[in-house]
Amino acid sequence: MQRYKCIISYDGTNFSGYQVQPNKRTIQSVIEAVLEKMHKGRHVRISGSGRTDAGVHAKAQVIHFESPLAIPTERWETALNTMLPEDIAVLSVEKVSDTFHSRFDASGKEYRYVLSLSKKRDPFSRNYTYHYPYSLDIAAIEEACKYLLGTHDFSSFCSARTDVEDKVRTIETIDVSCSGEQLTFRFIGNGFLYNMVRILVGTLIEVGSGKRVPEEIQEILKKKDRQFAGKTAPAQGLYLWNVLYDS
Repeated sequence: MQRYKCIISYDGTNFSGYQVQPNKRTIQSVIEAVLEKMHKGRHVRISGSGRTDAGVHAKAQVIHFESPLAIPTERWETALNTMLPEDIAVLSVEKVSDTFHSRFDASGKEYRYVLSLSKKRDPFSRNYTYHYPYSLDIAAIEEACKYLLGTHDFSSFCSARTDVEDKVRTIETIDVSCSGEQLTFRFIGNGFLYNMVRILVGTLIEVGSGKRVPEEIQEILKKKDRQFAGKTAPAQGLYLWNVLYDS
């Protein structure tokens, strides 16, 4: 058995998230169905670096799986892409040691969230940006971001539906950049909780719109209670951009 690491990209619009769910189209179930065909009906389980929700996209998600097939590494990518639907693409495949784990070996992740600030609604970008046609105070947002950097208990910025007990995470970088009528948030950290990035963005939007002041972020963190943070931003603006490994 050889273990393979794959970097995949997908448009999450027509998926019910990454993880297998009964009677739902998910990233995991589609890839595993393709691998099962390649292995003549033998089920091959993939393990991902993390999960994404329905509607969330990935530029570079990492998965791994094991296979006994004697296929040259360079042919795996072609074989998988030939059988996968157009909204999933395999970007690379490489052999790794049998101790490699896409999730547990990851040292960090980068997420990006994209807003369209256009006054007019664009039907062609509706699945890839959050349309927010209102003025935002970018300086206030950047000031608020400073309070989120570092190591904190992010309980207030996590969905109440999570079953994770340890909610301490470290955010190393938050960038806010404008290009035309598009605003992009960039987050890099050692890990992110369920809905964490979307709640962070929703809260920062409230700061930018004047509903909160930047310093309020400190109090929200101290409360450790989801009800004190802002709304959860919609899924379609979120992208898992990169998964980081120490090696």
